[in-house]
Amino acid sequence: MSKEVSPENRTFMVAGHVLPAKPLPAGLYLVATPIGNLGDISLRALETLAAADVIACEDTRVSHKLLERYGIQASLSPYHEHNAAAARPKLIERMQAGAAIALISDAGTPLISDPGYKLVRAAQEQAIAVTAIPGASSVLAALNVAGLPTDRFFFEGFLPAKQQARRTRIDGLARIPATLVLFESGTRIADVLADLAETLPTREAAICRELTKLHEEMRRDTLPALAAHYAGDAETRGEFVIVVAPPDEDALAASAEDVDGLLRRTLGETTLKDAVAIVADATGQPRREIYQRALALAKSGNTSDGTRT
Repeated sequence: MSKEVSPENRTFMVAGHVLPAKPLPAGLYLVATPIGNLGDISLRALETLAAADVIACEDTRVSHKLLERYGIQASLSPYHEHNAAAARPKLIERMQAGAAIALISDAGTPLISDPGYKLVRAAQEQAIAVTAIPGASSVLAALNVAGLPTDRFFFEGFLPAKQQARRTRIDGLARIPATLVLFESGTRIADVLADLAETLPTREAAICRELTKLHEEMRRDTLPALAAHYAGDAETRGEFVIVVAPPDEDALAASAEDVDGLLRRTLGETTLKDAVAIVADATGQPRREIYQRALALAKSGNTSDGTRT
């Protein structure tokens, strides 16, 4: 943890003007930070960061760049998936003693694909106030520019790294009646798009790369066309958000053949209990009915690779 800044020196700078940061009541403040362009931050977020006794962040080096841009001197404390279990009790103790702690991620809104929710729960269990300071989000930014339905969406985050697990998960996502939002890295974007195209060959999708940054790019097409593009010499450096159109309404009425086909594939890759959960979520059909059908398939040996129970 870096050295704490005294209250009289807690200021921030906007357009060359140095502004004082008003003291904050004790508690946890969830502060959204820019996803690329450092100008995408609110005045309230800047004042909160400047006034906080401690800023809990994923990577102090990344966060320092933002704070330096706005003239904020702050005490930074690492909080990420590798140290969260040890760091969390110490942060709770600080807040119980009267400290105001801001939680930020490397980019965007905290708690999205990071361990922040556990800190929120721990704070609430101790009757510590939790305040959201909203702002940038790559999920919403991608939905804004994708040109796909936004009335209902499902955020999945990162798909599994291993292909078999990834394909099983895509099967589970296929019948969700909503636009899908996924995160992906440049090193895996081609493989992920190939798997998405195989399972969802009629869907449109938008690929958003480096949102709000200098080399921002958005490409919309069918999933097979996008898979072919990124299998070639397309630029794959940077951060990706994949937005996939929802299924047609007619496709949502799962037939017995649809359920059996998904069960056969899933039963060969996981336990009967997990297979039933995946297929029930994917088709919207009652788990009891899916369970009975899964038992019948398992007893008949009519699965792809045999079944683990």
